[in-house]
Amino acid sequence: TGLTIDGFGPISDNAGGIAEMAEFPPDVRERTDALDAAGNTTAAIGKGFAIGSAALVSLALYGAFVVRLKSLDVDVDLSGVNVLEPITFAFLLIGSMIPYWFAALTMKSVGKAAGEMVEEVKRQFSLTDSQGKTILTGSTEIKPDYDRCISISTKSSLKEMIAPGALVIGSPLVAGTFFGVQAVFGLLTGSLVSSVQLAISMSNSGGAWDNCKKYIKGGHSDDPELRYVKNPKTEVEKAAAGKAREAHDAAVQGDTVGDPFKDTSGPALNIVMKLQAIVSLVFAAYFSACGKGNGFLASYLFQ
Repeated sequence: TGLTIDGFGPISDNAGGIAEMAEFPPDVRERTDALDAAGNTTAAIGKGFAIGSAALVSLALYGAFVVRLKSLDVDVDLSGVNVLEPITFAFLLIGSMIPYWFAALTMKSVGKAAGEMVEEVKRQFSLTDSQGKTILTGSTEIKPDYDRCISISTKSSLKEMIAPGALVIGSPLVAGTFFGVQAVFGLLTGSLVSSVQLAISMSNSGGAWDNCKKYIKGGHSDDPELRYVKNPKTEVEKAAAGKAREAHDAAVQGDTVGDPFKDTSGPALNIVMKLQAIVSLVFAAYFSACGKGNGFLASYLFQ
């Protein structure tokens, strides 16, 4: 079920893109937009299943981490996670901030890559051939360089993920090495709870902003000020054209934020939850060797 409802939206969206590139009649695009709007709703439901699954997997790995520590030589109380411990509480707050930091980094990366691609498209559109024509005015000599745009997207997707990846992998390592397993407990707990809340919020908000743009652009509202018409004809449409244009522009800006919300940062938070727990589990023996589970820095300060 989850795979089915997740696939509905992208299929409808791609169908709309193909219809537009093939220069099909406008009514075809309107129908695919309606299907895509439904796809955004089903995708939000599917992402809810994925977020719940990631949370449970993270919790299971967390439990495995604690069990692994019990089999090692650690000078730490492992009967439970006590948030009243200063180290645990401090890293509980730090862990709860990591998903927001991660989401900010990924969204900033999307905006940066999109800006580079816009500049490349503008550069290609400004080129003129021997007859003074551009791509937009029907030049037969200049062809669009699709590979360059794809290269920008591919390189950015790899390069810009270094910092978010280092944040997720490095945070439990730093916490366990210098402050001990109690700090890792707090970090994992805060990150798990915060990631679930933020992922659900981003998935729903992103889909809502995307559908809001389609609602206004498609002219589905009874309010003329929320019904965007490119070429207003009636007196009512002309009178409301200014307000409708403002509503349309605001919806487009919202969708610009909504797309990385629902397609980049939101789904990536599922990885944040699981990856931090996996790294902690893998390095459990290393953490136990760092001051018998108390960390090098904490052992030095409180010895």
